Order: sequence, then C-alpha cells, then structure tokens
Amino acid sequence: MMNLAILATLAGSAAAFSPSASTGASSSALRMAENNLNGWSPDAALPMYGLPGAPYSLFDPLGFGKNTSLSAAKRLREAEVMHCRVGMMAFVGYLVGESTPTITYGTDIGHTIGNNQLAEVSPSVLLPLFLAINFSEAIRASRGWVEPGSGSLFTIRETYYPGDIGFDPFGLKPTNAKDFAEMQEGELNNGRLAMLAAAGMCAQELVDGKGILEHWGL
Repeated sequence: MMNLAILATLAGSAAAFSPSASTGASSSALRMAENNLNGWSPDAALPMYGLPGAPYSLFDPLGFGKNTSLSAAKRLREAEVMHCRVGMMAFVGYLVGESTPTITYGTDIGHTIGNNQLAEVSPSVLLPLFLAINFSEAIRASRGWVEPGSGSLFTIRETYYPGDIGFDPFGLKPTNAKDFAEMQEGELNNGRLAMLAAAGMCAQELVDGKGILEHWGL
C-alpha cells in the first residue's frame, strides 16, 4: 500500500530567470526573496547556487545541474527533496505494511508483499488516499509555483524555498540559517539513501516474491 505514496510526486520544468539591477523594484524583490529563503542567498559561483547539500550534486554525470538557471536549480531541488520524502515513506511503508496490522488486512500479519498490496486495497480506502494526495499537491503547487496565466509555465516563485511548504506541526524547523542548512542536508542524505533502499526492496521482491523481513526469518 505504501507504493501509493509514489503518486504524490510532481515533476515539471522551470523557465529561467536572473536577477536584474536595471530597476530598483527588481533588485528589491530579489533581496526580499533572498532574505525569506531560510538564510540561503543564491550564489552562481557555487554548485546549485549554494543550496544546502549542493556539494553532493557534483556527482552529476548527466549534467542536469550544470549551466542551469536559478529557477531551474530550485526546480531540481524541489523534485529531489519531494522524492526524498516519498522514498523515506516508502522505506517505512515496506516494513510496516508487510509486518503489522493494516486497514486492508486487519490483524493478519502474513499478508501480501508490498509490491502487490496496491491491487488488493479496496476503493473505499484508495479514494480518500487519492484525494488527500491531490489536495496536498494542490497546496504545494499554489504555494511554490507561479500561476500559469501569470507568467511562464512551470516557474517557481522567487520567494519560495524548494520543499518548504510550511508544514511543521512539531516546530522542528530551525530559526537560523546554519541549523536549517544542517537539517536540510540531513534530510537530503537520508532521503537519497531511502530512495536507493526502497528501489532495492522493490527489486528484491520482484526477484523472489518474498517480503523484506521474511528474508530474515521474521
């Protein structure tokens, strides 16, 4: 069932924009954007304009982050951080979905492996989940992306920090730039590992049809 989380990802392409000093209004807008971006100030001399976790982006064999615009760099980071979060959910979902009581299977622990669970989930469970995913994505799009009728398609707002959708119910977001950058790098590193782990779990189950914990005799 956790595989449904993958449907929550959103991909797109971004149009380029560059700060202009030709007018006072545009310069003021850029300064305001930088001051509101969790302490991050874009620096074209750094990989991915100095976004936290960017040094690891030097491993870029396909050149996605090379010679890219600021808006495109923010779009790439937005896609990465959202996939990282889905990857972490998927990793936990494989383990929990196969080894604990669930809505679909009740208290029966020895149920279907994660790869096959989506097809067995009833519409009464799927529909609310689909609606929740669509509602969440609509909020993210309205918060971070320029309306199609207001400018170029797939353009991220200047005042939007990639992945910062304002959802912090436990108040864990740091208030200073240094601590925020460290937390962002931790999220990215854990998310990157989780994406690899979830892909490995999926491949393993495709090979032998056994649950992840079943391989350990659990």
